[in-house]
Amino acid sequence: MTNHKNGCMICGEDLVYHTDNKDYKCHYCGETFSARESCEAGHYVCDTCHSKDAKSFIIDFCLGSQSEDPLELSRDIMKHPSIKMHGPEHHFIVPAVLLTTYYNKTGETKKLDSSLKTALKRSGDVKGGFCGFHGACGAAIGAGIFASIITNATPVSERGFKLSNELTAGALTKIAAHGGPRCCKRDTFLAIKDGMKFLNEKFGLDYEIDTETTCEFYRFNNECKTVDCVFY
Repeated sequence: MTNHKNGCMICGEDLVYHTDNKDYKCHYCGETFSARESCEAGHYVCDTCHSKDAKSFIIDFCLGSQSEDPLELSRDIMKHPSIKMHGPEHHFIVPAVLLTTYYNKTGETKKLDSSLKTALKRSGDVKGGFCGFHGACGAAIGAGIFASIITNATPVSERGFKLSNELTAGALTKIAAHGGPRCCKRDTFLAIKDGMKFLNEKFGLDYEIDTETTCEFYRFNNECKTVDCVFY
């Protein structure tokens, strides 16, 4: 599998987002999907194939980590070649690093394996392009997934329902305030930082939130806002 960090995984050309759905055959698995994006050369890769190796790596890396800093953990994960500049794997990175550091802080590390698998399944429902096509960035939803897991939330829960939606809403507000175009790195950092603040306020934890967080991935982002981005 050719590995281009940005743009099309196959040829590296820019992705094109269409206003209407079209049928595309995935270059790797051969299945046909209704989607709104392809590269300029017409290549299409489905969400499953796009993030297949990345999600396996995220689980393995988190299970072996003793980190209590989700921002640092996310940056380490993003350096791996399987993690692209943009993509639905970021919807899993947010709950994965928050779960890992949360359980490392609380000493409940035995829960991590099953919780990561739950987060993987739930985040898989949040498809690529959610931020633009559904008005809800997958990084923020990933934060809500994290909250739903640690509170054992269900649709009929009281506290868990409230806290999960509260964290998602807070993260979405932060992401919206920074405007578009989308950047999966920026939005992931924003969602994680909001999750850390949330855990300090609602669960009495002591996350030190780095106010000087910087992004080293801007050179891979053709739409980077550079000096207009808080992490540049």
